[in-house]
Amino acid sequence: MEEKLQVLKESLSGDLFFDTKMRLLYATDASAYREIPLAVAIPKTEADIQLLITFALENKTSLIPRTAGTSLAGQVVGNGIVVDVSKHFTQILEVNKEEQWVRVQPGVIRDELNMFLRPYELYFGPETSTANRAMIGGMVGNNSCGSNSLVYKSTREHTLEVEGYLSDGSKVIFSDLTFDEFLAKCELPTLEGKVYAQIRSVLSDYRNQEEIRREFPKKSVERRNTGYAIDMLLETDPFTSGSEKFNFSKLICGSEGTLLFITSIKLHVNQLSKKPTGLLCVHFASLDDALRANLIALKHKPLVSELMDDYILACTENNLEQQQNRFFVKGNPKAILIVEYDGENEADILEKVEAVEKDMRASGYGYYFPLIVGADKKKVWDLRKAGLGLLSNTPSDEKPVAVIEDTAVDVEDLPAYIAEFNQILSKYNLYSVHYAHAATGELHLRPIINLKTQEGNQLFRDIAFEIAKLVKKYKGSLSGEHGDGRLRGEFIAYMIGEHNYQLLKQIKTTWDPNGIFNPGKIVDTPAMNTFLRYSPDASPRNINSTFRYKGQNILQHVEQCNGSGDCRKTELSKGTMCPSYMATRNEHDTTRARANILREFLTNSHKKNPFDHPEIKEVMDLCLSCKGCKIECPSSVDMAKVKADFLQAYHDANGLPLRTRMVGQVDQLTALMSYIPGVYNWITSNSVISKIVKDIVGFDYRRTIPAIAKKSLRKWFLEREKPLWTDRRPIKEVYFFCDEFTNFNDVDLGKKAILLLEALGYEVLVIDHPFSGRALISKGMLRDARKLANKNVKTFAPRLTDEIALVGVEPSAILCFRDEYVDLVDEELEEEAQRIGAFAMVMEEFLWKEIQKGNIKKESFTKLNQNILLHTHCQQKAWKLQQCTANLLSFPAGNEVEIIPSGCCGMAGAFGYEKEHYDISMQIGELVLFPKVRAKEAEAIVVATGGSCRHQIHDGTKETALHPVEILYNALKQ
Repeated sequence: MEEKLQVLKESLSGDLFFDTKMRLLYATDASAYREIPLAVAIPKTEADIQLLITFALENKTSLIPRTAGTSLAGQVVGNGIVVDVSKHFTQILEVNKEEQWVRVQPGVIRDELNMFLRPYELYFGPETSTANRAMIGGMVGNNSCGSNSLVYKSTREHTLEVEGYLSDGSKVIFSDLTFDEFLAKCELPTLEGKVYAQIRSVLSDYRNQEEIRREFPKKSVERRNTGYAIDMLLETDPFTSGSEKFNFSKLICGSEGTLLFITSIKLHVNQLSKKPTGLLCVHFASLDDALRANLIALKHKPLVSELMDDYILACTENNLEQQQNRFFVKGNPKAILIVEYDGENEADILEKVEAVEKDMRASGYGYYFPLIVGADKKKVWDLRKAGLGLLSNTPSDEKPVAVIEDTAVDVEDLPAYIAEFNQILSKYNLYSVHYAHAATGELHLRPIINLKTQEGNQLFRDIAFEIAKLVKKYKGSLSGEHGDGRLRGEFIAYMIGEHNYQLLKQIKTTWDPNGIFNPGKIVDTPAMNTFLRYSPDASPRNINSTFRYKGQNILQHVEQCNGSGDCRKTELSKGTMCPSYMATRNEHDTTRARANILREFLTNSHKKNPFDHPEIKEVMDLCLSCKGCKIECPSSVDMAKVKADFLQAYHDANGLPLRTRMVGQVDQLTALMSYIPGVYNWITSNSVISKIVKDIVGFDYRRTIPAIAKKSLRKWFLEREKPLWTDRRPIKEVYFFCDEFTNFNDVDLGKKAILLLEALGYEVLVIDHPFSGRALISKGMLRDARKLANKNVKTFAPRLTDEIALVGVEPSAILCFRDEYVDLVDEELEEEAQRIGAFAMVMEEFLWKEIQKGNIKKESFTKLNQNILLHTHCQQKAWKLQQCTANLLSFPAGNEVEIIPSGCCGMAGAFGYEKEHYDISMQIGELVLFPKVRAKEAEAIVVATGGSCRHQIHDGTKETALHPVEILYNALKQ
């Protein structure tokens, strides 16, 4: 087969991979399932898709269409060729404002479609929680809905036309047909003709009609994805007179890539609503109260009604990204309903929600009714959307499992259904998380199960079947929006009856007689507790790491990644994670891929050192250690930390490369060169000699090397005249962290920082202390870094208190105290490291806190009327310190600050210097940062907090960026 795959690879204009690494990366999606595919194709053209279909037919294999890979039911897991259209099939082909439709390729991201449509005042309604990376092709495949389905229904209701290839490679377009057009299609002597003739035969049969109407979910359940949508086709002309036109697009929606390979989709889009809205966030003392109050909310015609239970809310408490989004939560509610109402103005909205509150209180439901309007609404929705990923953020092997998370019933039945549901769970001593779409009768219910045990594996299936029986009792749908996939396919025959199930099999056989399109989904699905990520009762392996992972080992930390794909958002959705994916658009370069490859090898490697695999190194290579995942991954997977641990283990097995050693020991090398700064600076700035040196070291010749100052910051501090403080008492003492970069390279910045603090009334202390070890950490020399961390904690622990802080100007260095040191120092120092971490601050954080305490006055600064463009270091973003930096820069009168919506600058310490990483480093810079800097007004000032960020801006734009300290120092009144 490899020879045949090689021939296919050479025939495609896109890519084909059949190496172990890429096959492992595509063995999972966002579900519990895992199966290693034969190969992975990244087609570039429709001709590639036709070639793949021909190959599958000739070689008796299958094609598994895939977009973002965020399916929760195993839809894109299989042993054939995974065909990833997310990289190249991303065009918006056509838009018609007057007729309100848009035509797109399947790889268009839902949120980015709406960004495109906004100037046309149009909007595509269905909104999944993954909307900033979910793609239209996947939304069609799953018939996705979302929180606003009360108004916008499902993707099916918006799909006007689908274009693609049938299983024989013939191209078809499915759209509305008149009665005569339908009959004409049935007479075609082609596969297209056969599928029309077959559906006519099935749906014209009176017994079939009766069975379908009797067994499929009742019509009041609008979220209905159980099997193929033949119940929906039955309600079209020619089978039901006076109804809407026949359109096979209804069948394709929810078919999970089993019938057609889609290449374009024509969507109906709504006019963009300009009405203001408000969120009534009702707090309840019980889940049952919330579900019954939901029926009251619906009587007042809301746009949305979403539920979060106390388990979800508890998950958000310790997530850095979500802590700020909990601003509206009061006390410890058992559940919160988020109900959205619109109006002509805010007063109109207020009148509506007051009526809702009155009715709920009259029925004894709810105890707190905050109304959220304006920009704060986004925080509420971000909190709600984070639920899916946060559920995986548990340290143990017991996790909330997607098994019965997609059931939908009539909303009037929801309270009774949930009560019975929880009775069933209690029989198994289980508890479920409850959240999501109360308005339309669908809650995402996740019992907590350990799938690594045989007992948990069996429980997975037992619970699924028990709840299937309960859903059947209420004539609901086992899948409301997440699809059947491998998770629910086994139970479709039970849900709709064996007669109807055989009709679905006939449809699959007619459309795809050779079974090449995503087999094992919807029909002929294997047992739902097979092909899982974890083999039950596999012997757990003790994997050593240098860092500590609270309450878990490194493998368990990596397993927190549930595949939700938050790391696949692009720069258009803002944020930091994941810069390498934003630049390359390759799944290989996502944080998810890194977690997947580590999980695979740490679980299955037979080596004594399971990290010793080049495949891991290749996938980890483009991780910039930006820390974006630490805050933006809802499961809080800290891949920068994991990468450093991996590198240490890999170095142990393979030795330490010279360049890695040199970069890791940059503090020692720079200290040595500081004795001959003139010679060093001449060598590194001479175009001929520096190029030779860079080539030897492995740096890109286009990079400029930071100069070494004639006198180090420490030496300057010791030799200079200190303030005597005879004319006033200092506000307080503050220790200045003289990091390796500021001490030798950014000496002028360090001087200004110290002089600024003194001018503002602080006594600055600089003591003898080790350097930070930042480069050692990033290069995986963790045992060496631990020595420095231990010494620094011992040095500063006796000195730092609530009133005495340690400040620094280089974020990556000073924030080691708050971040890496806590899990790196010797165990007996961990408590002290944790304590002093909060007292180690970047200058901007310290100064802003002092301003808030009233210790620094506006009168200390002159009015300069500066327009400032601000880019903050990734470490500061990870600790939510961006806004305080902007606030600080705005403090002197007249300053206006615009935060550049950039993620990582692309330099990432030594990463951007390295030959093999220079191009990707500059590509990352070109995403947002460089264009924004180049487009600035001439008098605008660029400010960047990190030394590597300022260097990257200079190399990429020739613009000199300043540090916030320099802005404030220059604004001091003399």
